Amino acid sequence: MSMLPTLFNGSVFDDMFSDPFFTQEPAAARSAFAQNAMSTDVKEKDGNYEVAIELPGFTKDNVSVEVKDGYLNVTARKEESKDEKGKDGKFLRRERYQGSRSRSFYVGKELKSDDVKARFADGVLTLTFPKEIKPAVEESQLVQIED
Repeated sequence: MSMLPTLFNGSVFDDMFSDPFFTQEPAAARSAFAQNAMSTDVKEKDGNYEVAIELPGFTKDNVSVEVKDGYLNVTARKEESKDEKGKDGKFLRRERYQGSRSRSFYVGKELKSDDVKARFADGVLTLTFPKEIKPAVEESQLVQIED
C-alpha cells in the first residue's frame, strides 16, 4: 500500500468523491423525477395488456391518449391560474404540480386507436388493448385492363 497522497496517483479529489455521500443520487433529483414520473403498471390479462397509469390531481379532461407510428402516447397537462391571492388571502407558497407529463410505449404498427379502451377513475388511467393483433388481410381487387 502506498503512503503517498493521492496527488501522485491521480487527482486529489478521487478519494474524496468516491465517498458514498457523493455517489448517491441527490434527494432533490429523486424528488424532481418522482414528481414528474407517471407511475405505471403493465399486466397481461385475458389475452390483453392492461396499462394502469397513476395521474393524481389530473382529471379526464387533462389527459390525452394517441396511437401513432406504433407508439401509444399518453400526455397529461395541468395548468393553474397565476393568481397570487386566494379567497382567504395571499399565498406565500403553493405546492401544486403545473405542467405536462408524457409517456410512450411501443405497441406495434398493427394497433389502431379503435383497439384501445381507456378508462379514467380515481386518478388512474387504465388502458386495455389486445396482446396480439392480426394484420388486416388486404382483399385482392381486379384491375380493369383498357382496350
